[in-house]
Amino acid sequence: MKKLRGLFRVVFGRTAFVILFLLIQVGILFGVIRWLGDYLIYAYGLALIITSFAVIYILNARENASFKMAWIIPVLVFPVFGVLFFLFMHVQLRTRILKLRLKMTRKMAAPCLTQNAAVTDRLAKDDPSQFRLAGYMNRWAGFPVYENTSVCHFPLGEDKFEALKRELRAAKEFIFMEYFIIERGTMWNQILEILEQKVKEGVEVRVMYDGMCSLILLPYGYPKELEKKGIRCKMFSPIKPTLSTYQNNRDHRKIVVIDGRTAFTGGVNLADEYINAKVRFGHWKDTAVMIKGDAVTSFTMMFLQMWNVTEKEQDDYRAFLREPLPVEGGEGYVLPFGDSPMDNEQVGEQLYLDILNQAEDYVHIMTPYLILDDEMENALCFAAKRGVDVTLIMPHIPDKLYAYLLARTYYPELIEAGVKVYEYTPGFVHAKEFISDDSKAVVGTINLDFRSLYLHFECAAYIYKNPVVLEIERDFQATITKCKPVTLEECRRYPFFKRAAGRALRLFAPLM
Repeated sequence: MKKLRGLFRVVFGRTAFVILFLLIQVGILFGVIRWLGDYLIYAYGLALIITSFAVIYILNARENASFKMAWIIPVLVFPVFGVLFFLFMHVQLRTRILKLRLKMTRKMAAPCLTQNAAVTDRLAKDDPSQFRLAGYMNRWAGFPVYENTSVCHFPLGEDKFEALKRELRAAKEFIFMEYFIIERGTMWNQILEILEQKVKEGVEVRVMYDGMCSLILLPYGYPKELEKKGIRCKMFSPIKPTLSTYQNNRDHRKIVVIDGRTAFTGGVNLADEYINAKVRFGHWKDTAVMIKGDAVTSFTMMFLQMWNVTEKEQDDYRAFLREPLPVEGGEGYVLPFGDSPMDNEQVGEQLYLDILNQAEDYVHIMTPYLILDDEMENALCFAAKRGVDVTLIMPHIPDKLYAYLLARTYYPELIEAGVKVYEYTPGFVHAKEFISDDSKAVVGTINLDFRSLYLHFECAAYIYKNPVVLEIERDFQATITKCKPVTLEECRRYPFFKRAAGRALRLFAPLM
């Protein structure tokens, strides 16, 4: 009976419902193609004209070359269906509405994110190149650089979890939480208990999570359950059984803001594997940072911008600003930022590229996924070729086999250029970190893959000349002692079938 009930949950569950309706829509599209087959001669001529226009349009679009190739191939191979699918995916009313709403919330938050000129003046004297980078981030991403900010680094999800509970218990005014994944279990249950208590104490609590959770991890009506407890809750882009690019842009961010004075970000979601309370892919290596001081303002505004996308009445953003207080360990500069797929500006990738291009000694990277566009691959290789120590730590036990097979196709090219590649033998690396020259570090949610760099909403903290950079580097060195180096000889010995599968998957790399 238990197995039968499990089968019924699969067959009649939300996931099966979504898949069924997607298949119906694909069937309708193929039906249109078959109907056109009755008028083959006319359809063929029309298809040639439409395909030519489509290819010219794609070639001139403001997109990465890999995305253009991913569309041109199906358009040429399946002239009618490919063009119809391209038009269907690019003419999306909901996506256009989301862009307009995001533009509006960004405009409303802008007065709270003004750059302190005294800070940039000092940065210009310290390092002109960092001054120019900060100017780019401010003009094109809308986020300023701050001083008077301390950063605490957590080398494991368990460390972040304990600090997060402590800070949540100390909340007096408001708690904002935005996560890609929330799953009921040891971690979330303990946090939820604290949130319920804080609500009783009069603290405003808001929770937002990505709609992908509604497929498997949480009931579709879970926000209503939290609302009954006094917690304001919503899903970002709930999954619906319709083909839409709107559903391809997930909220991959992990943000906690407490009273406008403390913020958390990093790779750690609210699920038990992130604190090794549940073993899925061996030991789970993840990292996070806690920020206190002036830079918390940017995380507050990031959350409010996303929260207000679906609100009819906007918050008074200024009501959540707090007067700056001096903090211990607030040396250097911190620049928190968000990255949106809706503004044609790949802020996260540009920052990573700047670090690689400016590096003099080393660039050390931890990432769970390695699916590179030409710009990133060339930057990694060129940095290594000019003598910079470029070292990557990747998982040894992958969570997604297809992503791992695809990542391995880049290993030979990188290693031949001088990039050092290591795999974390105890299990899975989920950390997203760049560290360079004992002076720069990025900790956040941005993976080295197309989804993070182009399709998802992401966030991170860029840290410059803060003492925590050395702590992050020490953790990297401690982690590498648990890794095995990947050699060219090993890449050649890797099974032919797996290498071939990885190469074939490159065709779909922009979608992974």
